[in-house]
Amino acid sequence: MAAATGMGLGLGAAAAGPAAAAAPHRTPLRVHTVLYDGVEEQDFAGPVEVFGITGDQREIKQSFVTADGPRTVITSAGMRIDVRDRWAPRSADVIVVPGGGYGKGSGLDEEIRRGVLPKALAAAKRPGLILSGVCSGTMLLSAAGITRGRPCTTHHIAKKDLEAQGGRMVPGRVVDDGDLVTCGGVTSGIDLALWLFERLYGPEAALFAEEVLEYERRGTVWRAA
Repeated sequence: MAAATGMGLGLGAAAAGPAAAAAPHRTPLRVHTVLYDGVEEQDFAGPVEVFGITGDQREIKQSFVTADGPRTVITSAGMRIDVRDRWAPRSADVIVVPGGGYGKGSGLDEEIRRGVLPKALAAAKRPGLILSGVCSGTMLLSAAGITRGRPCTTHHIAKKDLEAQGGRMVPGRVVDDGDLVTCGGVTSGIDLALWLFERLYGPEAALFAEEVLEYERRGTVWRAA
């Protein structure tokens, strides 16, 4: 886990320049990560680790949520996670939607079939909220109708389906279309979170996070003009 706990980044005062103009006015930044049975661990662990770099809930406050309310979630590897926070998208600034495998029998397939989470995501959309899809999690946003006609990406095995459902596939490991930010497979969730860090708090904060994680970002960030 990140060794930066307690170090503090001073995120409320992002570096001067164009990147600083995008810094959020609200403190703390409220990040809700959606879990469900069969969710892939790396898909949510990467972003959680990045957003946890500050070690200070006065700057970034993270919550696990499910569309069904507080309950125990069983991940794809069989880990049990007790989700204690209620579904409250109006209390979030960023919602992270991780993947859960792909194809028949996967956790993702079950969530799409049930329809509860896609409906909840569709209802959550509002000005000021960033919806982000990690790996095949983008397909849950697609099932909610959120990616239709918009630049986006997902894990390579799901790209044709995403496009068939109306998503506008563009090249990039991370695709930023303002209030919709998506990324490719598995480890690209780390790149997505680092990009959001840079977009919201400036390049110096993102570079510090990379240094703490000993991780170098990969690929291209495609950003809408």
